[in-house]
Amino acid sequence: MGGTGPKSAVDWLVSVAADPESCRFEWERNPLGVTLLPAGRLWDVLILPGELGYATLDVLVRLVHRPGPVLADFADSRTGFLVPPGTADRWLGTGVRAAGHGTWIVVPYPGRPSGGVRWLVPPDGTGHLTDPVVLELAMHEAAARLADG
Repeated sequence: MGGTGPKSAVDWLVSVAADPESCRFEWERNPLGVTLLPAGRLWDVLILPGELGYATLDVLVRLVHRPGPVLADFADSRTGFLVPPGTADRWLGTGVRAAGHGTWIVVPYPGRPSGGVRWLVPPDGTGHLTDPVVLELAMHEAAARLADG
């Protein structure tokens, strides 16, 4: 997984599947452009309500050079930040859902439009994730900004 871009991002994402090659084959042919992948192996996902998630992403991009991968659902009602595995087990934030070991997430094919879930920040194939401490700080700042209106 030396390179970056859609192909190496796909390699990285499908590496969590029980049968990565079969997963890739099915995913590339799926007309919806999505697949289900298990959380808790290479990443967990912290799922924020849409308005807070977008505000958090705005803050986060000012705090770090590049955040880790970020998903949005079809109605923009939720955003999912990929964070290191184990984060879901320790997360205590109110109003934030955590998907870790034993859960599955809908993942769009990088670089291809899908009918629902999409990448706001696509994976680059390197395994780069958002630091949960930095994400929490960004969430606090975003929540304060939203409260100030």
